[in-house]
Amino acid sequence: MDLNSGYPFWAVKNGLLSIYPRLQNDLTCEVVVIGGGISGALIAHYLSEANIDTVVLEKRELAGGSTSASTALLQYEIDTPLTELVKLVGEQQAVRAYHLCREAIDKVADLAQKVGVADHFSHKTSLYLASSRWHVKQLRQEFALRQAYGFNLDYLDKGAIGERFSFTAPAALYSYNAGEVDAFQLAHAIFKHSAQRGVQIFDRTAAKEWQADSAGVTVTTETGCQIHAKYLILAAGYEAQHYIKPKLVKFRSSYALASEPLTDFSGWYEQCLIWESARPYVYLRTTSEGRAIIGGEDDQIDLPAKRDALLERKAAKLTKRFNQFFPHIPLHIDYRWAGTFGETSDGLPYIDNLPDQPRILVALGYGGNGITYSVVAAELLRDRLCQRTNPDATIFRLDRH
Repeated sequence: MDLNSGYPFWAVKNGLLSIYPRLQNDLTCEVVVIGGGISGALIAHYLSEANIDTVVLEKRELAGGSTSASTALLQYEIDTPLTELVKLVGEQQAVRAYHLCREAIDKVADLAQKVGVADHFSHKTSLYLASSRWHVKQLRQEFALRQAYGFNLDYLDKGAIGERFSFTAPAALYSYNAGEVDAFQLAHAIFKHSAQRGVQIFDRTAAKEWQADSAGVTVTTETGCQIHAKYLILAAGYEAQHYIKPKLVKFRSSYALASEPLTDFSGWYEQCLIWESARPYVYLRTTSEGRAIIGGEDDQIDLPAKRDALLERKAAKLTKRFNQFFPHIPLHIDYRWAGTFGETSDGLPYIDNLPDQPRILVALGYGGNGITYSVVAAELLRDRLCQRTNPDATIFRLDRH
């Protein structure tokens, strides 16, 4: 599956950070993780911390799939507003899902410090704009509900937005719990740390098939090597849908561009994260090198050739949107890319075992909160393998619909 197009900024900026060997012999372990992106990295880390013998397989280079194309905005808000999520899954579970995402941001910060890439993580604030006056009522309801459950945010009217930014909107929510990260750097640093703790990592090693029974799972690679494990965790991102029935996600393409380093951020208050209530929406952030990133222009195209052909046109539209937000910031594009994006019907991930296959677990962090969802998945799967009861597991079960 071709997960990205163009030149994803993070992969070009960082280059080839590390190479791990191909698997060339049979192995036995407790858990085999298929997927070497940020989800696989976080899962491997949490399992190694619990002293679980773990093997990771990645068919590309590590972090070479969706992780390299991620714009890596870290927000506790998911694509489904809390007021809407309450209607879908109930108030208790909806609020808990939001709190888990908020806690995950701090855990990413702590982990970045632990594995030596703290300079690639930044705590941020986040601005959620009402795209039209018809969305103001919903934003007021969203503000009241979040505030009632202890989230730290402000409601901004049109005048307050104009005082802080070079643009305005009918209303906005300004949240104080957000972050941004270089997900490519973070994934590689976590894998390096996990390898030092004994996790065996193999890239350029594709799993061809697996067989599961009551005793465990046998994974066979394309070169014929076999891994015998007690459990298999499928953390292959959007490619994991190929192995799961029924279809759980709608695939789309999302587009992004990164500017040259900037010296002036006039009109961009605190260089906060920015996104909007329209669907699909645009989203903006900055980087530690002083670049601006804007993404969006999502469409329902899931064919790499068509996505590639649209890249320049989409980049032009994103540039126009950036100039509307920040007319005083000259934007010169260095990188433009597109990537596969998947979303579920409620915006929540799937973290569970496959139906009637307790030995095969999935960590599918679909939606706009892939990294925070991956933290949640790593903790839930660790607890399951350690035979610990975690009440949050019911929120993300595979059969919840």
